[in-house]
Amino acid sequence: MTPKILYIEDNDLNFYLVNFILSAKGYEVVRARDGREGIDLARTAPPHLILLDIQLPVMDGYATASELRTHPGLASIPIVALTSYAMAGDREKAIAAGCTGYIEKPINPKTFTEQVEPYLVPVTPGETSR
Repeated sequence: MTPKILYIEDNDLNFYLVNFILSAKGYEVVRARDGREGIDLARTAPPHLILLDIQLPVMDGYATASELRTHPGLASIPIVALTSYAMAGDREKAIAAGCTGYIEKPINPKTFTEQVEPYLVPVTPGETSR
């Protein structure tokens, strides 16, 4: 079973880079362009991991993470903030909003998969989605 990663990202270049890296490693990457779309996609087809930009249209990443955590079927899915917000306190703010982890942009293509993999929920053989 291929682990499914939902990447909530409005920037095309950021999405294409992350998708290229993760797809090359065998992961299925699904995209949402804003927080509301990401929540809807997560609810209809729960992923194994959510990568979440913080600067998003419609609802920012903090509000998105907080709302994702209110849905019982999504509460255990790891959410990793993938953001250019790298000022003092930004990591703590993302964790307080419900994120499990935090990765700063720009990403390093050589080490990105190694940063993401520890957050992936184990996939059960025969599972098609969460």
